[in-house]
Amino acid sequence: MINIIWAALILLGFLVGAINGNIDQVTTAAIENAKTAIELAFGLIGVMAMWLGIMKIAEDSGLIKIISKALKPVMVRLFPDVPETHPAMGAMIMNLSANILGLGNAATPFGLKAMEELQKLNRKKDTATDAMVTFLAINTSSVTLIPASTIAILAAAGATNPTEIIGPTIMATSLSTIAAVIAAKTLQGLPRYKIERTNKRRELRCYLK
Repeated sequence: MINIIWAALILLGFLVGAINGNIDQVTTAAIENAKTAIELAFGLIGVMAMWLGIMKIAEDSGLIKIISKALKPVMVRLFPDVPETHPAMGAMIMNLSANILGLGNAATPFGLKAMEELQKLNRKKDTATDAMVTFLAINTSSVTLIPASTIAILAAAGATNPTEIIGPTIMATSLSTIAAVIAAKTLQGLPRYKIERTNKRRELRCYLK
């Protein structure tokens, strides 16, 4: 679908350029922007390598595990329908911990694993559970302490102080996460979106068997 949209936009651009008699300018702009894209991509390599290296050191040093321990009490309250010892809880915690450190590549496998495990607890396989919806909302708006990708883009674009984005990013992602949790929990309470809830103790007993 995305490929179709991009193809349509490109064709529309050439069509409008031809109608207005600016087809030469459209072609020139396409070539110049292609050159700019390559220059930007090469500029990102060094900065991204540095930040991802720092994040990898943080991961190997156990920082993610420390963050995971701090998140666990909060996660238990946010996901009361998920047994505390279930693999889904561990995967969700690791996913959010990685996102907090800006480790998007490391967070993705944990996110997929979390959804897979949450589906095992789902009694209606064709309907997302409250836990799934809440996790997706938090994952999408996740608090980020070090936005490595954004810093790299700013640095490649010639920003004088690319790390100044850290403060606003923490504030913006914190507020977005709070809003996401409130929205998810509010909608879950509405009669239209209520689903049959399972008993947490029964789920835990089934999991331990």
